[in-house]
Amino acid sequence: MTKADERKTEAIERVNGGAGFVIKEALLDAAQLGEHCSMFSRVTLKPGCELGHHEHYGETEAYYILSGYGMYEDDGIAHKAEPGDVFFCENGRGHGMKNNGKEDLIFIALILKV
Repeated sequence: MTKADERKTEAIERVNGGAGFVIKEALLDAAQLGEHCSMFSRVTLKPGCELGHHEHYGETEAYYILSGYGMYEDDGIAHKAEPGDVFFCENGRGHGMKNNGKEDLIFIALILKV
């Protein structure tokens, strides 16, 4: 269990070459993640910010959109992102996310090792 006021939150500039910064809140610590999960975080992109294109090898990543609007990039193909959407990046593929809306884009990111 983690409580909101106990979790680590960090702002990271130009993630994977993307514009602006990403705010990442680790929902579980490394010990809680175990050997098969490398990240379970709440990610916030301010308007105009993006998480640049990156690829996954030996792992998969899912994004569950909580609030806000943006564009999800799946190996060069753009998809509108809105609350309730789930995007999945397979092992060996690449993706990115951009907030092109007027409010924060907030999503849960989960990276699982394969």
